Amino acid sequence: MKFCLITLSVLTICFGANAAVKTNFSPIKIVPKVIYGQDDRLDIFESSDSLMKELAKSTAAQILNNNLVQEGDKYIVKSNTLEEQGICSTERFAKQMAAANCSGFLVSADTLVTAGHCINAVSDCENHSWVFDFANTNEEKTSFTFSKDQVYKCTKIIAREKNSSTLNDYSVLKLDRPVVGRKGLKVRTSGKPADDAVFTVIGHPTGLPVKITAAADMRDNSNPIFFRTNADTYGGNSGSAVVDSRTGIVEGILVRGDQDYQQVDNDTCMVSVHRDQFGGRGEDVTRITNIKALPKN
Repeated sequence: MKFCLITLSVLTICFGANAAVKTNFSPIKIVPKVIYGQDDRLDIFESSDSLMKELAKSTAAQILNNNLVQEGDKYIVKSNTLEEQGICSTERFAKQMAAANCSGFLVSADTLVTAGHCINAVSDCENHSWVFDFANTNEEKTSFTFSKDQVYKCTKIIAREKNSSTLNDYSVLKLDRPVVGRKGLKVRTSGKPADDAVFTVIGHPTGLPVKITAAADMRDNSNPIFFRTNADTYGGNSGSAVVDSRTGIVEGILVRGDQDYQQVDNDTCMVSVHRDQFGGRGEDVTRITNIKALPKN
């Protein structure tokens, strides 16, 4: 899985399988995902699912500190749009700001879960912030300002695995203080989802404001470490909560998948890769039951 971003200066920048399209590059690597069938991504204000909108409040964007400007008690996000980063203007959400490297979600007041490849060392905690409400809640916005109660840092890696053999991939992080006004998500503690389960993914595809991505089917439930779905997810969704669409219980963590973008003909911009509903390789989800260090909720 590899894709190339063609810049306006006709300089070709190639990204490996674990990369995301970014202007301000971070050492964190993100694995590409893809659209299967119809694009099911929705902004918060577009969704009618009250349960998923509530869960989205406990979803955080991992943003490079260089992209957060503090002015008094406020933080302002500075980042280019998808279009400015080389994605074609015809793409959905092309005019939206793309600032996140990865996604994460609360499992207790001061404990956050993400993908293992999103946090490789404590230095990654120092270089990034976890920002809640990077979302279009009422309308599509072109600027985002946050209070201190919406911005946190991780201070400790409680547990982490990024295993190239088993493909187990998760991180559990201690935040610098309890998060104000948000609840830890409920997680599966034993067993596994049904073979006919349907999922919703909540996170930041290609670094965008949070999207609720519903209607993801189970494709393969046989591996003990991860299961596979056809969720419409991208780089930046790594670390997203994958929840049962009916109950809202977290079943896993989105960690890797198919190619995101491709160049078409002689265009100098990129478009999304589309697969049939059950085509492509599918998207891998680390089972939440792999993590033994989670607080009881």
